[in-house]
Amino acid sequence: MALAGTGVLAIWNGIAAEAEDDFIAWHIGEHIPERVAVPGFLRGRRYVAERGMPKYFNFYETDSPDALVSPDYLARLNAPSDWTKRVVRHFRDTSRTVCAVAASQGLGDGAYVATLRLAARGARADFLNAMRDVVMEPLGQAASIVAVHLLEGQGGGGTGSTAEKALRGQPDQIADWILLVEAVDAGPLEAALAEHASPTRLATIATDYDAVRDCGIYRLQYGLSKHQIA
Repeated sequence: MALAGTGVLAIWNGIAAEAEDDFIAWHIGEHIPERVAVPGFLRGRRYVAERGMPKYFNFYETDSPDALVSPDYLARLNAPSDWTKRVVRHFRDTSRTVCAVAASQGLGDGAYVATLRLAARGARADFLNAMRDVVMEPLGQAASIVAVHLLEGQGGGGTGSTAEKALRGQPDQIADWILLVEAVDAGPLEAALAEHASPTRLATIATDYDAVRDCGIYRLQYGLSKHQIA
């Protein structure tokens, strides 16, 4: 498995223009290091959109989904720093989903990632089998593709509101399923998606799929692993 653990927190967000520089400084100077230091967190990565919305995608790999609802993590969510309070108020169009890794193949990390938010058509087992056979396997064999991951949404995490969630002003969106496709370069990634994960193909497996709304291509900006802060 190319991912570091069996849990993932997947987050998309926009940011108000006047707060973007502060957001970037906060994310790499405080927020990602703080999160990766939480017990059970293994690595964090942030990406910026080449195509798609919102502008930023970031995800945290954890040893299991339990780390994303643990007392240690909830304590951090309920004690935001002053810098966090200043920045998070400017988030826009936030989507935040606690996930379990349903399937993962590949080796290493790509400079680009495609993110596809999906809802299953039919039974869970049928959806999983179709995604593996019809989409993930051919994508994994395509030129430039490094890794392919299918994440099953577990909801937003926790048992209710947190101090940090309240700062965002609007309810977070939540994804049912997320497909991540990591690649060396954007051009071959776009070509592989067009051939093996087109809206027409996905419509036979997933329901309510909208390629404009639910598919983005993102470029890696920053990554941090647990061993780098130890």
